[in-house]
Amino acid sequence: MEGDFIKIREWLLPLSWCYGLGVWIRNQCFETGILKSRSFKVPVISVGNITVGGSGKTPHVEYLIRLLRDQMKVAVLSRGYKRKSRGYLLAGKDVSMRDIGDEPFQMKSKYNDIYVAVDKDRCHGIERLTSDEESKDTDVILLDDAYQHRHVKPGVNILLVDYHRLIIYDKLLPAGRLREHKQEKNRADIVIVTKCPRNLKPMEYRVLTKALDLYPYQKLFFTTLKYSYLQPMYSGDRRPLNDIKPNEHVLLLTGIASPGQMILDLKPYTENITPLTFPDHHMFKKRDIRRLNEMFAQMPEPKIIITTEKDNARLFGLEGLSDEVRQHIYMLPVEIEFMLEQQEEFNEKIIDYVRKNSRNSILVKAKDEDKSENSHRSGNRTRTISFRNN
Repeated sequence: MEGDFIKIREWLLPLSWCYGLGVWIRNQCFETGILKSRSFKVPVISVGNITVGGSGKTPHVEYLIRLLRDQMKVAVLSRGYKRKSRGYLLAGKDVSMRDIGDEPFQMKSKYNDIYVAVDKDRCHGIERLTSDEESKDTDVILLDDAYQHRHVKPGVNILLVDYHRLIIYDKLLPAGRLREHKQEKNRADIVIVTKCPRNLKPMEYRVLTKALDLYPYQKLFFTTLKYSYLQPMYSGDRRPLNDIKPNEHVLLLTGIASPGQMILDLKPYTENITPLTFPDHHMFKKRDIRRLNEMFAQMPEPKIIITTEKDNARLFGLEGLSDEVRQHIYMLPVEIEFMLEQQEEFNEKIIDYVRKNSRNSILVKAKDEDKSENSHRSGNRTRTISFRNN
């Protein structure tokens, strides 16, 4: 059910109140103009969340890449979490995962015809992408995990909400997993409930829609995960998921924020799943490889290792993997799929905004009009000054 992955540490709530006060002050500084947000002439689409990790940002950014790459030059700008380099870096053909981080490396490896850049300062990164000779033909910039980076004013702000960790049930850090108060969802133009079960009933959609309590200017979408063939990391043939036998033992190797969803999705194929989990963006060390080798050697036959694309970026080429592990390790690519036949509507909104190449997008106009029409609404819902107003 929705929200079933949420665990609240009640004893930390006093710290959450202090943290929340600091976040509220920062957001008010942006709302009142004490801190400035910058607009850019190039279309900018932000994809992010207000929950720590695990909402499906990378598959959704990759969906936007596939949607736009045939019509325009796409650039992805990320912070490059846990990378070893500093400052601005545009990924070249021979860039390493350690230079740009696992998620940017994954996207550059899959979509070599796009620009992938990393920079902690997103404003500076946009300036470099649009002015440097090698990337100045950029038509649209996708900001990866930038919902809290308010120094940039995106043309379309997409907020992802994990079905299993709905923000309406969560609490602020450190008691919960929220980076900001749930009312900050009001900044989004588009809200997507991600990782939905495929068998959601019409009543459940209505309950979720009412619970999220969005404004008229915000559009709500629902997506689910769609898995591709198991891809061998080193050797062998790819395998469909339904090729996994009920008696087959799976060692699920993950270094992601929310491995619980993968466990749920693999259970219809086999109940014999042994998780080997590490923190998000974990850089595997020799002791981790030894542990992997030992665990897999002790598992009964038939057996297989399944890992994610993001973990594959950090695992591939590491020394110390046993021959048995190399022969049986597969990565499981994942994409997103829109539910309720919403794909065409989403695509049209994105393409329409980018083609206009203007800050005066249809989404912004609709948002401002609805804000004006609904300014009389009362209740205990917190209203904020539109961050798009100049």
